[in-house]
Amino acid sequence: MDLGLSGRRAAIGASSGGLGFAAAAALAAEGARVTICGTDADRARAAAERIGSNASWVVADLSDPEGGERFVREAQRVMGGVDILVTNAPGPPPGDFAHARAEDYPRALDLNLMSVVRMCLAAVPAMRENGWGRVVAITSITVRQPIANLILSTTARAGATGFLKTLAREVAADGVTVNSVQPGLHATERVGAVYGGNLDAEIAQIPARALGEPRDFGAVVAFLCSEQARYVTGTAIPVDGGVHQGLQ
Repeated sequence: MDLGLSGRRAAIGASSGGLGFAAAAALAAEGARVTICGTDADRARAAAERIGSNASWVVADLSDPEGGERFVREAQRVMGGVDILVTNAPGPPPGDFAHARAEDYPRALDLNLMSVVRMCLAAVPAMRENGWGRVVAITSITVRQPIANLILSTTARAGATGFLKTLAREVAADGVTVNSVQPGLHATERVGAVYGGNLDAEIAQIPARALGEPRDFGAVVAFLCSEQARYVTGTAIPVDGGVHQGLQ
């Protein structure tokens, strides 16, 4: 299926590895020009080289309150504009209520809420003017079903989900769609770092009995950016192997 993305310009946050990289690779495979970012120049450069000639890279620290906006502005400069924005940022440290300190929350909010807000503020106005745009946010299944030891991530990403749902309604008539994808456990460095030796026990709780493949996740992101998904907006889609148990 041709997704109609050839020549579109995509900025993907936190994309030198993990699910961000998978999303960037999927969009580039569909013919989009992509700009990826990471905090380490060598890692970002290597990731762009793996994606191919359609990829550019910049250094950006999305934990900086203004880092997300700077990333989008730089992507706009590199590509001449941004038609597609995939918001993403590393998760905050694991922790539960008893161990997460009050001062840990503002940093988590900067990382997983305010980075989303700032990237959208930088990218969406031009999309509205052009009458076409796609915003896809990579959040977490914890927004629907909290996971033990991830209270900081759950709190921040739930706020981002509320922001994105509201934004979707405001810009739908301008040809801009806004959706989020909520990954469960995938075969990434982040998952290995969080769960370590307990990973087999976590996999046993997944109905699919396996970790997700990042490339499959990237394909979901690419579809939401497609022409065929023009009528899909305001959604939050679990990609979790069946972990979420609710009816909604």
